[in-house]
Amino acid sequence: MLIQRIASAVIGIPIILGLIALGGTAFSIAVGFILAIAVFEYFGALAGAGEARSQTGSGLAGFIPRDPTAYLFAAVIGLIVAGAHNGVDWWTGALALAVFLSLTWFVLAPNGRTAVRWAWGLTAVVYIGYLGSHLVLLRDIDDGRDWTMLAVFGVFITDTSAYFVGRAIGRRKLAPTVSPGKTVEGTAAGLALGAAGVIFLNWISGLQIGPAEIAGLAILLPLLAVIGDLGESLLKRSAGVKDVSGLLPGHGGFLDRLDSQLFAIPLVYYYALWVA
Repeated sequence: MLIQRIASAVIGIPIILGLIALGGTAFSIAVGFILAIAVFEYFGALAGAGEARSQTGSGLAGFIPRDPTAYLFAAVIGLIVAGAHNGVDWWTGALALAVFLSLTWFVLAPNGRTAVRWAWGLTAVVYIGYLGSHLVLLRDIDDGRDWTMLAVFGVFITDTSAYFVGRAIGRRKLAPTVSPGKTVEGTAAGLALGAAGVIFLNWISGLQIGPAEIAGLAILLPLLAVIGDLGESLLKRSAGVKDVSGLLPGHGGFLDRLDSQLFAIPLVYYYALWVA
């Protein structure tokens, strides 16, 4: 597990660095593709509390959804990302259209589409599409490359610190009913080292945000990363699955890697606009 985790990071981090540095259309397409995969994982493992649980597992064969709803919502998420790429006005319009299309699908589709299923779909729109598309908005602001680097790798430092310290010295369970593997010791290390990582990333980047402004972000970003991780753990617990897929060896699925980012990225975007 540990070797797989390290190997995935060695391969993935240079790709992430390159995409963030590149920005533009290529970055938006990559974000849309990753979020679409996350939607497939979501509907395969989570939506309907495990109705399609057999679709998940290691490898591509266990990942391809059979539920046509997954393809609809993957397209809807792509629409939201495309809107974000074209600006905030297009983005808000795409969000409204996404809600309309999702409701229309469940009203008109046969085979007993229910309000509960639409609620799961709407959760995908908000949780994956709305929150995730902030990656595109963040990359497009002034100094967007540096802000995106700080957000993404600040979360990585938080998660990685919590994982390794928790494995090494973790004893007390943080939230055993939600995420049995998380410990108080690991979480405390993630918060502390994540805060230090945000300050370090600000120092080595071109941002050079003042001490008071970066201190606030250094406290909030690791905290929201932890909350985002616990939030997805709660969804997985309700569906009775450990990981949403096995596409990323040692890490689970793309949604398992995005969970902390989905809360932290919007924080950094609005912090950059309103505070820093």
